[in-house]
Amino acid sequence: MNLYLLRHGIAAEKGKDHPDDSQRPLVPAGVKETLAMAKGMKRLGIRPDLILSSPFTRARETAAIVAKVLGVPKKLEYSDHLTPDGSFSGLVQDLRSRDGIEDILLVGHEPFLGLLIGYWTLGRKEAFVSLKKSGLCKLEAENIRNGRCAELKWLMTPNQLKGIARH
Repeated sequence: MNLYLLRHGIAAEKGKDHPDDSQRPLVPAGVKETLAMAKGMKRLGIRPDLILSSPFTRARETAAIVAKVLGVPKKLEYSDHLTPDGSFSGLVQDLRSRDGIEDILLVGHEPFLGLLIGYWTLGRKEAFVSLKKSGLCKLEAENIRNGRCAELKWLMTPNQLKGIARH
């Protein structure tokens, strides 16, 4: 199974205009960067069977842009397990309930995604791999489970993905 972990694009700052963290949208630069990054994903041949996104606005917007560029808008679903305070075990249970899915794109936030990468590759909840906004990670796993179950294949910055899109 291929697991792609994508951090949302650049979003509005939390403050008086956006007091509710879950409602912060992508800013225009975030939309532009997400579009370019998604084109890089397309050039890499990434075509997920499922896109599972945090329901927070910035992640939903990121996931919708990527789904459209990759041509899989009907494969987009949402999970509360991918919020910044998400649940590793809840996400594992959700993914294990889906038979026949080989390629999954998870769209979420830091620190959750960085901790999830560490948890699935090293088996430690406190391990952390930094994922930049619009950064993408690929893991491979035989079976998703709690703890060490995956191998890190690559980690890309948005600039690397944009460079792939241009070539």
